[in-house]
Amino acid sequence: MLQSSQSLVQEKLTLVEQQALQQRWQAVLEQVSRAAKGQSQQVTLLAVSKTKPASMVQALAEAGQVDFGENYLQEALDKIQVLKSQQPSIIWHYIGHIQRNKTRDIAENFAWVHTIEREIIAKRLNNQRPENLPALNVLIQVNIDLEESKSGCLPEDVEALVCAIKDYPKLCLRGLMIIPAKEDTQAFARTQALFNTIKSKYPELTAWDTLSMGMSGDMVDAITHGSTMVRVGTAIFGARN
Repeated sequence: MLQSSQSLVQEKLTLVEQQALQQRWQAVLEQVSRAAKGQSQQVTLLAVSKTKPASMVQALAEAGQVDFGENYLQEALDKIQVLKSQQPSIIWHYIGHIQRNKTRDIAENFAWVHTIEREIIAKRLNNQRPENLPALNVLIQVNIDLEESKSGCLPEDVEALVCAIKDYPKLCLRGLMIIPAKEDTQAFARTQALFNTIKSKYPELTAWDTLSMGMSGDMVDAITHGSTMVRVGTAIFGARN
């Protein structure tokens, strides 16, 4: 059974737990650094903190981790609220499925959204982004394996979606995100090729610089295929509750 959002906010870490968490995080950072050596791109580690308490996020933020990814909106909003005064430098990424009735909360509270798959969602995020905040960084989620059970824009529809949303003034279109099937060893290469095709065809996309792909089990392979952001949860935080 999942913990309630309230318990995730209130749960505390022991010193031993905090040290173990920071050691796992440091080990992942070193793995990312080794994989990125010799690559042309810089790689950002996105710590995926879904189902984990705010105390874990705070411990990593105090150690120097900046970017955190959340899948569940209410859980994320609770953590953002409790940590905004203590850790104002945290950059929050929304990496879950987006329902139309949730776009306002996402537009108001996150710096990045990785899961745009329809223009209507992009339009709502643009319209609901507060004037006092910088443009919302967005990625198009691609269903690179054409899996019926998986969210994402079909590869052949990516270009049309780029054209539909690239000029929204409150959105900054940064690139692509995928969650590939485990057995698809070519998914990263196909996504990299699609990313490069869009980059070459639309030079006006001056901020087109992000490939969000790779997780705990495949981040090294993803980085060798151009990933600029790896989304790591289990290897840092341990198994999900």
